[in-house]
Amino acid sequence: MSELKSYQMYINGEWVDAKDGKTFESVNPSTGKSWAIIPEAGETDVDAAVQSAYRAFSDGPWPKMTATERGKLLRRLADVLAEHSETLGHSETVDTGKLFQETRWQARYISDFFHYYAGLADKVQGDTLPIDKPNMWTMTVREPLGVVAAVVPWNSQLFLVAVKIGPALAAGNTVVLKASEHASAPMLEFAKVFEEAGFPPGVINIVTGLGEPCGRALTSHPLVDRISFTGGPETARHVIRNSAENLAEVSLELGGKSPVIVFEDADLENATNGILLSIFSASGQSCVAGSRLLLHERIHDEVLGEVAKRAANIRIGDPLDEASQMGPLATLGQLQNIQSAVADATSNGAHLVHGGQQPDGLGNGWFYEPTVVACPNQDLQIVRNELFGPVVSALRFHDESEAIRLANDTRFGLAAGIFSKDIGRALRVTKAIRCGIIWVNTYRVVSPLAPFGGYKNSGYGRESGLQAIYDYTRTKTVWLNTSPEPITDPFVMQ
Repeated sequence: MSELKSYQMYINGEWVDAKDGKTFESVNPSTGKSWAIIPEAGETDVDAAVQSAYRAFSDGPWPKMTATERGKLLRRLADVLAEHSETLGHSETVDTGKLFQETRWQARYISDFFHYYAGLADKVQGDTLPIDKPNMWTMTVREPLGVVAAVVPWNSQLFLVAVKIGPALAAGNTVVLKASEHASAPMLEFAKVFEEAGFPPGVINIVTGLGEPCGRALTSHPLVDRISFTGGPETARHVIRNSAENLAEVSLELGGKSPVIVFEDADLENATNGILLSIFSASGQSCVAGSRLLLHERIHDEVLGEVAKRAANIRIGDPLDEASQMGPLATLGQLQNIQSAVADATSNGAHLVHGGQQPDGLGNGWFYEPTVVACPNQDLQIVRNELFGPVVSALRFHDESEAIRLANDTRFGLAAGIFSKDIGRALRVTKAIRCGIIWVNTYRVVSPLAPFGGYKNSGYGRESGLQAIYDYTRTKTVWLNTSPEPITDPFVMQ
């Protein structure tokens, strides 16, 4: 136990243990061994965090700051974040198994998101209304909601923190963030960056714990005004039920089963690179992973063969090693679920083109080969369900209408990729597919300027982009009587 790194939660500008002293261990997926001790927050801890955020929103320096001053603090946060990208990236890699190359780069890049929202902090505007009443000056102003509960999963944590906390703070809210119990350390390292940036106590609070009671207590707390949740549909249903207790506004990003459609006229080298990027980056542990590959029948065998060939050459290994191209899965449960899904598919008519095993020589880590499965139809579990791993299910289609039908035949609707040289076709298919993000002849590109979110069971609400900051505000209407005459006696009929 003494060899494990111990962390504390960040509440009201202080580092604290759970009130009852409970902890849990965080496991390094590359080794399968525990490496850190994390506080396990209970209801009392959650209440302390929310109360802290509520006080910071209501009193003290934060609500007295101008929007421009908030923007300056966010710029400071962005700069400090970039300075600590190595430390943050290393922590995330150890705790989640994501490649250090990616986590380090992402820690640097998300500083751009905070700079973006820093610039928007004093751009939130209301309106004057051409009201239909004489002698009335009527206007709207946008005001912050209050306490925001931000719930993030273990994957892409720093990115998700930026798209939630960035607009929330720019708009003037305060935040209680619940880190994933599967990888809490990066969020607690982020709290150190936030503290160094100089925000007032209570503006952001970070708690760690399990869904029950920590997640439930947070999302049902009566002082929470907005819930921003990223995770799975089943947990999201609990969050929605919890929000009935406080009537908080809710936004949900719930993952997907995204199709990548390759037409016969596509640049096949570009398409192959896009396929590999869509499903094997981050070991497939991305909400926008292109896990359904739809190939035109004329190029199906050629593309599938090339994808399998390229997958076989991916270097799997220690994610801290700069030579590694793919790391482990983040949890043992994911590994077991994927193994079961692949076995079910092959026993029900699917053909294993490549992978499907744990690689040799990597110890007890939760590694899994990049896997390509040719499927006879979309009825298989491996095609219908989000696996969150490096497994792509390939199907063939005959024409454009069938490609659209297959793409839409899912309960999810987060993202899609289209590869074709025919821009008219690309635009037709883009219009026809029901999802929130579509990449044409590219994949997995993000920007602070571009909204991010889904349709159907992929959730509702949008993150990133200009509108996001408005989603963390509410409208107040102000009526000003400009007449020099007193208002009419309400009890004297004219």
